[in-house]
Amino acid sequence: MTAPQQIVIVGGGLAGAKTAEALRTQGFAGRLTLLAAENHLPYERPPLSKGYLAGQASFDEATVHPSQWYRDNDIDLRLGIRATAIDAAAHQVRLADGSSIGYEKLVLATGALPRRLPLPGADADGVHYLRTREDADAIRAHFGASKRLAIIGGGWIGLEVAAAARTADTQVTIFEAAPLPLLGVLGPELAQVFADLHTAHGVELRLGARIDAITSTDGAATGVRLADGSTIDADAVVIGVGVAPDVRLAELAGLQVDNGVLVDASLRSSDPDIYAVGDIANHDHPVLGRRVRVEHWATALNQPATAAAALLGQQATYTELPYFFSDQYELGMEYLGHAPNGSYDQLVVRGDLAKREFVAFWLTDSRIIAAMNVNVWDVLDQIKPLIVGGTLIDTDLLADPDVSYATL
Repeated sequence: MTAPQQIVIVGGGLAGAKTAEALRTQGFAGRLTLLAAENHLPYERPPLSKGYLAGQASFDEATVHPSQWYRDNDIDLRLGIRATAIDAAAHQVRLADGSSIGYEKLVLATGALPRRLPLPGADADGVHYLRTREDADAIRAHFGASKRLAIIGGGWIGLEVAAAARTADTQVTIFEAAPLPLLGVLGPELAQVFADLHTAHGVELRLGARIDAITSTDGAATGVRLADGSTIDADAVVIGVGVAPDVRLAELAGLQVDNGVLVDASLRSSDPDIYAVGDIANHDHPVLGRRVRVEHWATALNQPATAAAALLGQQATYTELPYFFSDQYELGMEYLGHAPNGSYDQLVVRGDLAKREFVAFWLTDSRIIAAMNVNVWDVLDQIKPLIVGGTLIDTDLLADPDVSYATL
């Protein structure tokens, strides 16, 4: 395979920037263009709900590379440029200004978009979603001792926003339709840990909530009205009910799409000249033996190296296990593997749930498929081989903190 001479990357987040970096690191010397719809240098998104939102870190710390790096590496970084269509037959990307750019190979790193709630009042001023720096700035403007924040959705984003807001002494109410926050992700026993954590920090949890509308006065949000007619006052509302992969360009290009862009183990789409990385990549995972699409930082960080190698004609497969982390108050956690609801038949906990110091394991047929460490550190490297190897586990030994993982 002859190396391409012109590669275009669509998407100015971590995945796009890391793809550009990986291509140059692996020796690509051709023309390389990175299209970023936002006017900011490509940046990581986890700080938007963590350190940056809490005012503990600057935005510059979230940027992947300084502007000089793109010049030094001869990368044509175009900020504030939105791709509107892809003509796969002509190998052209159409841009919002009416121009087009040609490519030999194309990488889609368009990320995900917040899911919108079709609620009355959802378009009022003071109703926010969290995806960009501007979103984080707008939400943080509502933090403070005299402020009241309503959060619709008790997932990772909702809980992290709540933790940042409470740290700033904001009054916070979380509305979650399920009986517990994170119930579908963690199951009832571990979801209760996070419910108790937020309650202990003064968050009001409205569980099993059915929301009728976001109330407003003169176009500005004033609270949340529930289906039972009760109203909770708020100065602002954050909606965090998940994201959807941004596959609009992929669909226009005629790619196979199903919960993201369908890609093979090397991250190549149904069009051999188009690859997808990050949030939009529904990846045929060779270790897990099934397709996974992971909306987390580590995927955007690590997939680009594999895609770059494949783009340059090498045999490459992406085998890293899904990984993510969260920081809420004094709780820090890491999660490795993939255990969607209904995929496991056993949960084993090593440690103390009440003290929030433990490692949890999800198993199916006595094999670990995912693990989460909470305020227990430096264990994932020991656990990873057990997941990758499909090791048969004695669950009594797994639960015993005196038994080393190497013994298992």
